[in-house]
Amino acid sequence: MCGLCGIASFTGAPPDLQVLTGMIGRLAHRGPDGSGFYRDHSVALGHTRLAIIDAAGGAQPMASADSSVWVSFNGEIFNHVELRAQLRARGHRFRTVSDTEVVVAAWQEWGPECFARFNGQWAIAIWDTRSRRLVLSRDRVGICPLYYADLGGTLLFASEIKALLADPRVDRDFDPAGLDEVFTYWSTVAPRTVLRGVKQLEPGCMAAYDDTGLTVRPYWQPHFPRRGTPGGDARTNAQELRERLIEATRLRFLRSDVPVGAYLSGGLDSSIVAAVVATYTDVPVHTFSLRFDDAEFDEGRYQRDMIDALGTTHRDVVVGASDIVEVFPEVVRHTETPIVRAGPAPMYLLSKLVRDDGYRVVVTGEGADEMLAGYDLFSEARVRQFWARNPDSALRPRALELLYPWMERSPATAPAFAQSFFGRNLDAADPLMSHRPRWDSTSMIKQMCRPELGEVIRDDAGLLPSGSQEWDDLARAQYLETKTLLAGYILSSQGDRMLMANSVEGRFPYLDPDVVDFANALPAHHKLFGLEEKYLLKRAFTDLVPAQIRHRPKQPYRAPDAASFFAGPAPDWFAELTSVAAIDAAGVFEPAMVANLFAKCARSKGRRMSNTDNMRVLAIVSTQLIHHDFIAGGLDGLGTRCPPLTVAVDRLEQPMNNHGVLQGSAQ
Repeated sequence: MCGLCGIASFTGAPPDLQVLTGMIGRLAHRGPDGSGFYRDHSVALGHTRLAIIDAAGGAQPMASADSSVWVSFNGEIFNHVELRAQLRARGHRFRTVSDTEVVVAAWQEWGPECFARFNGQWAIAIWDTRSRRLVLSRDRVGICPLYYADLGGTLLFASEIKALLADPRVDRDFDPAGLDEVFTYWSTVAPRTVLRGVKQLEPGCMAAYDDTGLTVRPYWQPHFPRRGTPGGDARTNAQELRERLIEATRLRFLRSDVPVGAYLSGGLDSSIVAAVVATYTDVPVHTFSLRFDDAEFDEGRYQRDMIDALGTTHRDVVVGASDIVEVFPEVVRHTETPIVRAGPAPMYLLSKLVRDDGYRVVVTGEGADEMLAGYDLFSEARVRQFWARNPDSALRPRALELLYPWMERSPATAPAFAQSFFGRNLDAADPLMSHRPRWDSTSMIKQMCRPELGEVIRDDAGLLPSGSQEWDDLARAQYLETKTLLAGYILSSQGDRMLMANSVEGRFPYLDPDVVDFANALPAHHKLFGLEEKYLLKRAFTDLVPAQIRHRPKQPYRAPDAASFFAGPAPDWFAELTSVAAIDAAGVFEPAMVANLFAKCARSKGRRMSNTDNMRVLAIVSTQLIHHDFIAGGLDGLGTRCPPLTVAVDRLEQPMNNHGVLQGSAQ
């Protein structure tokens, strides 16, 4: 993983080199091993490099042999070896063994069709000097981020928003619609962000920018079969899933010129990945875990079971509330969006452990819950669908008591409340019914917002694509989860941004395209069997994962929220950023309501707060930090030093012919 940025200007002044170098400097954490730039009269590309493959030959931006195509690339193309062989057979010659050069040749050979051939994770900027077209592309599920700002005649693009803000012309005010999405879905939905002047390229899409403007189109979209389509028998499908996941894991573990570690949470998903690495590679396995000093959140005993079973070399970091508070400003500076949970902060500390231990790549278990129906939300939706078919039944809502066995205050302990909460919006014909409880719960944050935020009209129905009415209920729920949460929160705020803050690359076998396409085609009961989540995954790996891991109660990753800020002494920045004056200046929340909530938290030290109040505290604190850094200019005072310069091509002074091509360049 690296950092990319650039400027395209076909009608105005040439790209400003000072702005470009400012953008590069703000991405130094993504690529500390080197930096580079290319500039001509229309386009400038910047890059910061985290060297994983071909350290000697992979410097960027990289050009084709005839210098007609230039690429700045963040990510990995895991099937670059196979693609290089295909391209060699078609006459292409290679000077390096880097996957970046494969991207260059693939574009020359196949054009926009190349993206569908890539097995990997990427954000790519391609400047094709012959067609005079800049092309941006993002991987299928949105592992790698890619933002842009259209200034009318000039397009800025970068791996992170902070790089775009190196140009003072970018509108950095809050977008109320973006905030509304965060305070409903937990994240914005691409192309929206929380800033008016910044958008993000949607996962699975490519964008083309030329003198006619910007156009965006998908090159890939998830597909689910029609309701009732036969999906094969469980034994065959389990074996097929196993084979695909083993290959996806080996590909991500072995295709690296530096050692690769593995995250081990103690749950099923990461345990399977670590077990596959230990069983199907000859490389020693180093695992890394996150633990908590509060037993409510800690999964240490399950982690130890897997460590003992696999014999891995292991390190962990134990996190407490004070640790979360200490790093929280830095965490939000990297998420670049408000967050409603504290979960990203411990992940930041985990990636720091990885880097401090000398590793720069890890494989993880992210994506399994979305692709194979592992979240409690899916089980909850099945119970609500069962209840909705006979809403007057006194017995059907009792099934709610089977949910959330890990939760201290689960529905089983308060059935009357559970029926009241989960019984809202109980409409079996509603295609969004699976997510209504979560969205309703999160939306209570907005009760503390200024009235003008409540004027936003959100199009929830637009989240589902045409044709989705033919999918089964689980498929629609999975699509919604992927659309609203996976790319924007799981892979971003908790994933890429926390990993790359410490210059660590994450790799995700469950999001391999062969695994994703196969999982999407499975019948619902092979993913969620009754209320048993990830049924087929458990069946596929009974020999590699101990029974106590396969059959343990589901415990989602959580961290202390409000208690992190109120259990001990508050840092100076907290009082300053949440003062009446600061809340008023940000213009998002009502100062009096914030003061009342924080007084309530102070009395209880943030303990045993409701789910709603926990989310409110995190939303307020993180929003205030975003305002301070991204809107009020707090980022502008941070020093940004570019990594060592390895590529510097500046053709601005070279004359161009009447066709807009550099004179003397290859035609």
